[in-house]
Amino acid sequence: MFIKDLKNYKSQEVILRGWIYNFRSSGSIMFLQLRDGTGFVQGILEKETLKQVQGDNRGEEKWNEAQKIVLETSIELTGTVTEHPKHPGEFELQVKDFKIYQIPSEEYPISKKEHGPEFLLDNRHLWLRSSHQWAIQKVRDTLIRACYEWMHEHNFIKFDSPILTPAACEGTTTLFGVEYFDLGKAYLSQSGQLYLEAAIASLGRVFDFGPVFRAEKSKTRRHLTEFWMMDAEAAFVEHEENLKIQEELISFMVGKVLAENKVELEILERDLKPLENIKPPFYRITHSDAVKKLRELGSDIGEMDDLGADDETILTKQYDKPIFVEKYPAEVKAFYMKRDPQNPKYCLNADLLAPEGYGEIIGGSQREDDYETLVKRIKEHKLPMEAFEWYLDLRKFGSVPHSGFGFGLERIVAWVCGLQHIRETIPFPRMINRITP
Repeated sequence: MFIKDLKNYKSQEVILRGWIYNFRSSGSIMFLQLRDGTGFVQGILEKETLKQVQGDNRGEEKWNEAQKIVLETSIELTGTVTEHPKHPGEFELQVKDFKIYQIPSEEYPISKKEHGPEFLLDNRHLWLRSSHQWAIQKVRDTLIRACYEWMHEHNFIKFDSPILTPAACEGTTTLFGVEYFDLGKAYLSQSGQLYLEAAIASLGRVFDFGPVFRAEKSKTRRHLTEFWMMDAEAAFVEHEENLKIQEELISFMVGKVLAENKVELEILERDLKPLENIKPPFYRITHSDAVKKLRELGSDIGEMDDLGADDETILTKQYDKPIFVEKYPAEVKAFYMKRDPQNPKYCLNADLLAPEGYGEIIGGSQREDDYETLVKRIKEHKLPMEAFEWYLDLRKFGSVPHSGFGFGLERIVAWVCGLQHIRETIPFPRMINRITP
């Protein structure tokens, strides 16, 4: 039996197992706040009830045992499900018996008082038990499930890319290198994209989902060293359709959270109105127009600059739903991005920025599908040709127009949950100054 199912067992006797996350006592009655992973419930334990059910002596013994309960006591409660007298639709447990699994031998370190972020990160293994962190992880789970659901419904097949790679998608300056036996240097993956491109000639549309690693020495609220990323790739999809796929996917994911995580969003005190507005079509603006707009808003961004975090924050506060910034200058983007045939100075790419100042959540582009052009780009970027021979083979045998994109899960979680720092979005954050617990 789980707490989330109590509404189906009104007036019935049930057994719940979990942890005491709060409690108070008033004379001969105790109010036990129990969590079991699926939800939270109040158990009402009365001394007289114990005596009536178990007899005076046994009831007295059980009541004395209950006085030992402290925060994080693991326990089993047996009782009758009743509706809360003041809150219709909410349920309580009238406890008749209990069994204690463990009473902590020392005081739980995370109390109700304010704790600093470093203390909470040092105790992340315990902080995860808080209702706030529980809510975040539940939303994270919904977003992952929603992504899989939408992708499978639209003919994308899950494909597993390697984490150890011989080269990087965009150079190796921000990657973690490891010695790989007698074969020299290997790198922890920053994206599965190149391998997904190999899969499209077999499966048509594919996606992967897993941890990726960036060795950027960034301390911003939007950066992690290890994070989870979904990359997708699709044959016969060009730039315009690529954007349409992204906006439909994101809208579906947000819609799932709104439908399934009402309790969690309430715990997080998330304003729902901005999320309820996330429906296609999203706004679009070219990089050139974005630069002009940002300059009008006080930014000193240059015409050839990528958008920085501050620029994204400024820009996205001007819009009430996500915005695509498309067609960046080709010379500042990755070698595999196809040039815009109408103006080869620019790429057929786009970053999707979340509103409310949250910034980039997706990066994507149409890929260069011509062999000779791709060879030229690899040389221009001074990348090791031998490391990309297999990738070039994909353009020799049945090359087709194709596009792809990738999203950072933690950035989407931060936006949907309304969090200020990305470190709360992942169970155990890895940052340049933290690798424990």
